[in-house]
Amino acid sequence: MTQRGRPFIIGLTGSIGMGKSTVAQMFVDEDVPMFDADAAVHELQGPGGALVDAIEALFPGSTNSDGVDRQKLGAAVLGDPDALQQLERLIHPAVGDMRLAFLEQNHDQPLILFDIPLLFEKGGAESVDHIVVVSAGEQDQRTRVLARPGMTETRFEQIKALQMPDAEKRQRADSVIDTSLSLSETRQQVQKLVQKLKASLA
Repeated sequence: MTQRGRPFIIGLTGSIGMGKSTVAQMFVDEDVPMFDADAAVHELQGPGGALVDAIEALFPGSTNSDGVDRQKLGAAVLGDPDALQQLERLIHPAVGDMRLAFLEQNHDQPLILFDIPLLFEKGGAESVDHIVVVSAGEQDQRTRVLARPGMTETRFEQIKALQMPDAEKRQRADSVIDTSLSLSETRQQVQKLVQKLKASLA
């Protein structure tokens, strides 16, 4: 527990294809509770999700009985900054409420992890104590992303354009986890960081 009476918050971020989800799970394996912003959005937009009706009202035809059709919604907002802003005005406060609830549930933990893909881009960096950027070489990133189902070069470039360049993220990080290495070497980096942060709090 920090002197502020709450857990020490690690903010985990990284551009598309850098291996952030894999690294996030490694923190969980080290008994660091995780709040996953993407998972929260899935819950809000899934079947019976709290935001489904509001999203349908904003973007007619973007939902069905399974909740939000992410491909249709993505097509409606990609390349349209105003539409994206409208959507974010709905989502961000709802995710913020879920994050506060998570913080309350884990108030007695020494460390917690916030997995936030757009930590820098959306101004969340000030709300965490230590920023971890997950990074890999440009070729590793491209290979991983283009192997995803339905991914194209054009879509990859559109997504990258919305994200801060990796080099800038690395500069602003408190720690960098390099996933160009093997899984076991990546895990060792996570384990060392968790040990170091816990020791600094003792």
